[in-house]
Amino acid sequence: MIFGSKNHFGRSPVPRTTILLSVVFFLAFFTSQASAQKKFSRVYSAGQNVRLQLMNRSGTVVVEGWNRSEISITAIMESPVAAIVPQSLSGMIVINVVKDNQGKYEVGNVNFIVRVPYSTMVDIETRIGNLSVSNISSGLVRAHISSEGDITLQNISSSLVSAENVTGDIFFDGDLAGGGNYRFSSMKGNINLRIPFSSSFRLVATAPSTRNISLGPFGSDSMNFLGDGRRVVGQFGNGSANITVTNQRGSIAFLRR
Repeated sequence: MIFGSKNHFGRSPVPRTTILLSVVFFLAFFTSQASAQKKFSRVYSAGQNVRLQLMNRSGTVVVEGWNRSEISITAIMESPVAAIVPQSLSGMIVINVVKDNQGKYEVGNVNFIVRVPYSTMVDIETRIGNLSVSNISSGLVRAHISSEGDITLQNISSSLVSAENVTGDIFFDGDLAGGGNYRFSSMKGNINLRIPFSSSFRLVATAPSTRNISLGPFGSDSMNFLGDGRRVVGQFGNGSANITVTNQRGSIAFLRR
């Protein structure tokens, strides 16, 4: 008869085979996790009048202004890994994940962090995912989501701003330029606009389903509520900028910066 051996503490030792299988499983797990993501990184020289145009399929896009004369692009790609082929054209950096992966049935999320000179014109778009732009002072900031995701535009000083999604919140924090045009549109979510009290603008704000329009400190006798509260049309200050806000099934609110 063969009895199981014990160590000098009175406990049976763990079989070597079990230890080996555990180590193999541990290594395989972390190897698979590492291979599920890949990193893309590239830096381009940039002047003061540069434009970034980025079209993603799914994933988060973060664009930040900085005081360097270069554009830094970092992307974390989830499996199945997407192809990324940036183009450096005359005064423009173009990244089109949709075009670069045309014909592929499935592509994993691509999460971008892009740093650009403060004066860069920013034009970003995705199908699904959050978009964020901060610290930009240029002629254009455009953020468009064709399906679901939040849009955050913070510390923006631009004469042309456009933010549009289907489902998700939109937040704008920035200055209004004289003669500038500002357009915000959503089907469902909250649209919050934080601007200086010294701002001057003409406004058309529409919330047909909820009638939830709050002008906050910008309410005045020059603002008219129409259609039983579904629309607000009016002027604040001398009306030098134009703001158009539409939210089909959500709220619209103005905040003092």
